[in-house]
Amino acid sequence: MEKNEQQLENRLKRLEELEAQIRQKEEALKSAEKARKQIVLRLSPTLWNDLSAWAQEDFRSINGQIEYLLTEAVREKRKKDH
Repeated sequence: MEKNEQQLENRLKRLEELEAQIRQKEEALKSAEKARKQIVLRLSPTLWNDLSAWAQEDFRSINGQIEYLLTEAVREKRKKDH
């Protein structure tokens, strides 16, 4: 019985270590996501209005909509290149 308890305690300790590692990795990923580059972007009023309306339809901010569109364009470009 004592051997089984020791094995269970060892497993529990290992699980706790793994959970700690996972939390550290999650925090690192969150930090990397927060580190975004800022750019100045000049848009015509017409394009701004169109993007704003589109963003509202998709429940995004204008910045979020621009980032989404750029991400999709890059994804499509990568598909074509490979």
